[in-house]
Amino acid sequence: MRKLLLGLTTFALAFVILSISVLRSASPRYAFSTPSPDFAPSDNKITVDYELPYPGRILPDSPFWPLKALRDKLWHTLTLDNSKEAELSLLCADKRLAMSKILFERGKSELAFSTLTKGEKYLEGALAREEMARGKGEDTTELLTKISKSSLKHRLIIDEILALAPEDAKPEIIKVQDYPKKVYSQTNNILNSKGLTAPKNPFDGGK
Repeated sequence: MRKLLLGLTTFALAFVILSISVLRSASPRYAFSTPSPDFAPSDNKITVDYELPYPGRILPDSPFWPLKALRDKLWHTLTLDNSKEAELSLLCADKRLAMSKILFERGKSELAFSTLTKGEKYLEGALAREEMARGKGEDTTELLTKISKSSLKHRLIIDEILALAPEDAKPEIIKVQDYPKKVYSQTNNILNSKGLTAPKNPFDGGK
């Protein structure tokens, strides 16, 4: 029995170490100049009625982050319901957005940008899972509205991040902003097709 427990423990430890190594090797590398610690806050007066969740104490600059990222991947693997996985993807997207802003504030631009990119891909994934649930006949109106509001919040926070980022990082950040713009456009079209009104877009005259 002891040998069996020891074997299982060794296997689990080896799996965790391997998974962490894979996560680290798969992460893209970026190189941006260091921003000045004295940044001007954004004077953007736009507000979005959507609260981001607390990102937690363990951020991507923590040595324990690979374990947290692995936990998230396991949650996704074990979540088989499309609507629930859409909710989980949206939660991951919102948390990583908040984490990215904190990392930019700390001057860790490369890590912050990588976190931001992954977060926006989670946002895109949330809509993809919603579409799968809708295709199975589920009523996803509430979920669609939530994703739509989140996309507007993402665009707002990315605007704030632009005020924190190094100049050479800004063109890449602007490209990433296409994710929430696209998600909002899609959710807006879907809700309109249902005869419903999408959350109002306060940017660019509603474009």
